[in-house]
Amino acid sequence: MKVIRPIRSSDIDALLRMAQTAGAGFTSLPPVREYLHKKIELSEQSFAADVTEAGHQRYMFVLEDIATGRVGGCCAVEAACGLDEPFYNYHVGLTVHASHEMQVYSRTPTLYLSNDYTGASVLVSLYLAPDFRGGGAGRLLSKCRFAFMAQFSRRFAAKIIAEMRGVSDDNGRSPFWEGLGRHFFSIDYDRAEHIVGMGNKAFIAELMPKHPIYTLLLSPEAQAVMGKVHPQTAPALHLLEQEGFRYQGYIDIFDGGPTVEAPLADIRSVRRSRELTVRIGRAAAGGGGTYLVSNTKLAGFRCALAELSPGPDSVELDADLAAALNLQAGDPVRLAAL
Repeated sequence: MKVIRPIRSSDIDALLRMAQTAGAGFTSLPPVREYLHKKIELSEQSFAADVTEAGHQRYMFVLEDIATGRVGGCCAVEAACGLDEPFYNYHVGLTVHASHEMQVYSRTPTLYLSNDYTGASVLVSLYLAPDFRGGGAGRLLSKCRFAFMAQFSRRFAAKIIAEMRGVSDDNGRSPFWEGLGRHFFSIDYDRAEHIVGMGNKAFIAELMPKHPIYTLLLSPEAQAVMGKVHPQTAPALHLLEQEGFRYQGYIDIFDGGPTVEAPLADIRSVRRSRELTVRIGRAAAGGGGTYLVSNTKLAGFRCALAELSPGPDSVELDADLAAALNLQAGDPVRLAAL
């Protein structure tokens, strides 16, 4: 059985392994042990804090195989972005030039440097090890954050966003970076991404051009990947789209990957989730459905996928699932149908 739980200091080695194998584009977790340790510390402090509104908190979760104790996935939520330094995106807009006398009318896609997402909560650091994939693990890892946000909504902003990994090749080369960023920095894309991951995104962004950029001046290769995701990221984007996330014309300033957004209250797994009371019994014997099931605890948060047949006020969990979620008979439990 695979279960989601908050990350612990003892997970540092597993987190480092995942960061080392994730490849270019996984900017929120650079493979630097000391830096990752600080991320874990911030997460532990965030779970322990008494919070009334979104701030500098960062909640990080791992996917654990209960049978073996192995950790094979991670994900996180930053409660509010752009509070310490500007949070940059490019907004893809239009510039229109028209002359009635010359019978000229042109619409040119244009990139505008933007801080429009300041204060939004951000889904980050989603990674699933290859040997953990399958059996719904990807869905669990992506959607567990919505169960947590549904239970503790005051800890998050009204708008939730996710910056999706943009297109890059097996050698870490980004067409968008080559077409734009490289003109202002004499470094490779993977080096730029590493600098960003170490917390220097605003510094680099402030050296980028502040004026609008006509996309027709970029190379055809750079134009072609604007708003597109890396092939390995496509499944994660699909899961978010199922939850109601939509692309609204904002892209990453480095790899051109899309940012998708949704109001917290409108996310499907948040909107459709409900609290029931636990009964301990046997596993559902057919006729049920697949549910995201989580306890209602903060630092002791646990979440899993299960086949269940809930009633109007209660749901029966088998003893193993209840134990994995730290639940007893009579406890509240949150369910969201998948």
